[in-house]
Amino acid sequence: MDSAAPYLTDRAHDAAAGQVLGLVTGMVDAANWLYSHWYLLALAIAVCWGVGELVVRRLAAKASAQRMALAIVSNRHFDPSVEEIFRRGVQLARASTAMPWWAPRRAKAVQIRLRADGSAPLRYRIEGPAGGERLLSIAPFGPDVTVSRARPIVDKPRTHTVRAEFILRGKLTSPLREVPLTPDPLQPLVDAVADLRAELGDLAEIRLDIQRAPKWALRARRLQLMSAARRSERREAQRSARWLRQDASGIEDSLGWQMQQLLSDKPGSGSGRRLVMPPVPRRVEPAEALGKLAEDDHLVRVQLLVMCASNTEGRAQARLAQLQAAFDVFGGRSRWAMRGWRLGPWRVGADHWPTRRGFERRWNRGHCQPPRANWVRLEELCGLLKPPTVHCRLPVLAGDLPTFEFGDPELLLQGIYRGPDGRERMVATYAKETLFEVAVGKAGGGKTERALAQAIGWAHAGGGLIFVDPHRDSWPRATTFLAHETLMPRIALIDLGSLGPKARVSSWNPLGMHHGQQAHEVVEAIADAYASALAWDNATAPRALTILTAALTVLVAVNETACQAGRPEDQATIFHVRALLTDATFRTAALAAVAGRLDEETRSWWQAVFPTLPPDAFAVVLNPITRLAANPVTRAFLGQPVGVYNIRAAMDSKMIVWVCPGGSGPTDRLLTALLARDLLRAARSRRDTPEEKRVPFRPYFDELITLTGAAPETIASMFEDLRKYRCHIHGMTQLLARLPSAVRLSLVQNASTLATTAGSKSAVAPITAEWGDAPSPDRVATMERFEHFVSLSVHGRRVGPIQLRGPHLNDVFAAQARPQDVPALERAARANAHALPLDQLTQQAAEQLGRVTAFLAEHSPAGGAAAGVSKKNEFE
Repeated sequence: MDSAAPYLTDRAHDAAAGQVLGLVTGMVDAANWLYSHWYLLALAIAVCWGVGELVVRRLAAKASAQRMALAIVSNRHFDPSVEEIFRRGVQLARASTAMPWWAPRRAKAVQIRLRADGSAPLRYRIEGPAGGERLLSIAPFGPDVTVSRARPIVDKPRTHTVRAEFILRGKLTSPLREVPLTPDPLQPLVDAVADLRAELGDLAEIRLDIQRAPKWALRARRLQLMSAARRSERREAQRSARWLRQDASGIEDSLGWQMQQLLSDKPGSGSGRRLVMPPVPRRVEPAEALGKLAEDDHLVRVQLLVMCASNTEGRAQARLAQLQAAFDVFGGRSRWAMRGWRLGPWRVGADHWPTRRGFERRWNRGHCQPPRANWVRLEELCGLLKPPTVHCRLPVLAGDLPTFEFGDPELLLQGIYRGPDGRERMVATYAKETLFEVAVGKAGGGKTERALAQAIGWAHAGGGLIFVDPHRDSWPRATTFLAHETLMPRIALIDLGSLGPKARVSSWNPLGMHHGQQAHEVVEAIADAYASALAWDNATAPRALTILTAALTVLVAVNETACQAGRPEDQATIFHVRALLTDATFRTAALAAVAGRLDEETRSWWQAVFPTLPPDAFAVVLNPITRLAANPVTRAFLGQPVGVYNIRAAMDSKMIVWVCPGGSGPTDRLLTALLARDLLRAARSRRDTPEEKRVPFRPYFDELITLTGAAPETIASMFEDLRKYRCHIHGMTQLLARLPSAVRLSLVQNASTLATTAGSKSAVAPITAEWGDAPSPDRVATMERFEHFVSLSVHGRRVGPIQLRGPHLNDVFAAQARPQDVPALERAARANAHALPLDQLTQQAAEQLGRVTAFLAEHSPAGGAAAGVSKKNEFE
């Protein structure tokens, strides 16, 4: 047995050696076979990769189908802090992982979409996993930002489209430049799309995908960076050592060194050779080598895609170049650069094979496959994590402020807007939204010219208006552009400032009942006009108000009787108040004729109270009427029984009425007050018409200081009430501070459009204060002539204040100028107002008292119904 053991041991060793040799031989043979058939291995790897990629793409597409979109809209007061923006970034990063466990990483991302298509300066939208909707819907920005569910966007195909993907270049571990929040970091992007033209099919969209950094990828990236840093340090140490050796050799070979050795007292072979110590490689610090990748907190990977399109060749390429320049603002030691290669004048990038297909897949499905270099911290993206703020200067697009089209009844001309690209367009507001308008500015600044352009455009579009101008300067300015045959039948001129033998005046009977007015409304309108012009109230002039109201009640009843009798030419006028109060015979006949129309209280007042009044009680009532009668123009205008002027009929028939009161004295103020109160009465009388059938009407009041001096409460009531009756007021004044407080407060509170030209800082300060002093009074005060700052209401929101150039009639309506037809327009305007020679109307006014007396005599019952007031007054 012992003799056999060595033999068995040797056989075992031989068997083991044979197995190892066979294994090695097999491996060598397999390697030779694979080397000979390498294409089979490559094919197998490609098949595995293709199958895996196909599975991943299908899973990613399935996950992307469950995405949601949110529209983020900020208001003009949005001013977030850095901390609020950072918190929003944290929300976005957290929401990117709200996906099913089986979803591939490329589908786990949140996308920020910045889009400009002409409908808005820059739309801000967030798309992400449906599971993150609740988290993303609660923004940390507060009430200044509105978050709403967004609908899918479907774009029409454009003729020319360019695409680009951006990658971080430079020192990849260095952060992007810290861009301050003032001005808004989005301003360069907004400026890049400011000249976008929707009518040319222009479109620009930026998509920023944010994805949480995977730990394994971050570790691999860190190892790579640390290895690269160490290699760099070793190379630097070796380079330094070579330079040291070269320096030492140079010194030893120099003549000075050799002379030093010859003269030295220390001989010895080789003793002159210098000992060179090579530098030790510096220790690599992780914080220095890794930079922004050193910490795990708030580190994300991003994908930045841009697409520009247009139907005009070259515009899409130019837009992409503008956006590329805009992203340069964020660049420092690390910067955004377009991914691709440049070959002379050609660039191979996302628009070309082989990357275009992958770009479109990521673009359409929202997949995030960022380049390896696109690692950023949330602090670097603060400028892109929020919508535009209060510090962003947004352009005004056609979607924000429509372009004026001549003859369009839905638009109201506002001025000429100069866009960021230098193009000018006439902008407008929607007529149904422009309820009240206020324009302030110094004399000659262009506010009246702007109002005239607006009124002329409205007239040509078929709208009705009344233009009240105490100075009459606007009428000759407007006639050249209104002298059209289609407009002449609708234009009427009420000119109360003309004198002379050839003067022609229209007529108006404020007490006339031939138009079917309500008696109590007429009495109230005239009494209120008196009280407004003369500063009467129940505390200062209660008796005068009572006397005037009682007298007007009787005269209106007389006029009702005359109209019902078919004799409107026998109506009394406002000048017959004197006869009623001072002529006992006329008073007795009047009270007897209308006794059945007066209520018991009114009859009792005339029978019991009137006889007890002293003679001087009537002077305060009669003096203003005496002044009106002393002026031949007002005597002729107000002294006719059947007046032609009927503002209610003008409203309903879309008339264009020009009223020139003729001055600003006490008499003119009373007349202006009567006209203003009648306008208020007529507008309120539209209660009898369904709202949808009320025809829009626009009163324009030039020189509000003059007009409100006569009727402050009336003008204030117009700015408060008339929108309900589709009567929209436009007022112009030089100084807002000189207006009565009631008018000023109503103007500013209800103004749909607020405009100012240049002026003193103290004059424009009340307007700029309404805008939060943006622009400041200093800037407004130094504007050029005909320039305006205007805030407008469009689609229920305020636009501006923006700077507009006031429209000049000779420019904007040059095609409508008809100077040769102005005489025909003058004749038509006076004919429509039934203007007659002044002397003829004066004669008729003088004879009217006799006609009314004769009418009363015919309709007074025998015995008289007012015997208690037949006692003669001391004025007789």
